[in-house]
Amino acid sequence: MRQVKAVIERASDGTFSIYMDAEDITYLVTGTGKTVEEARKMFEAGYEDMKKYYAAEGKAFEEVEFLFQYDVASFLQYYAYAFSLAGLEKITGINQKQLGHYISGYRNPSPKTKQKIEESIRKFSEELSAVTFA
Repeated sequence: MRQVKAVIERASDGTFSIYMDAEDITYLVTGTGKTVEEARKMFEAGYEDMKKYYAAEGKAFEEVEFLFQYDVASFLQYYAYAFSLAGLEKITGINQKQLGHYISGYRNPSPKTKQKIEESIRKFSEELSAVTFA
């Protein structure tokens, strides 16, 4: 099954939206909510509704699997409750001021910096998942 990106973004009012990032598909699915979980439920319900609509109309429907991805600012905003800027600086090696610019949207990270942030967070996650207590 084809994988399609579903981008998670945080709006200026604090709500979240998810949209399909595929221009070659004949339908579009979006979802919004106060939380990522709520937006994802709306997104997935919209996909199911679209599938039913296509079936009712007798139209071919391309089923896809979604790969949910955050934009950097939305990820940093969403997980601000768990990561301080000081902690993120230690994890990523990117200074707090620059991270603050990314969170506020004042600046956007380069592709190389996005990759560095993602790899650093992933490595930190792997370290956490390996923790055991005696």
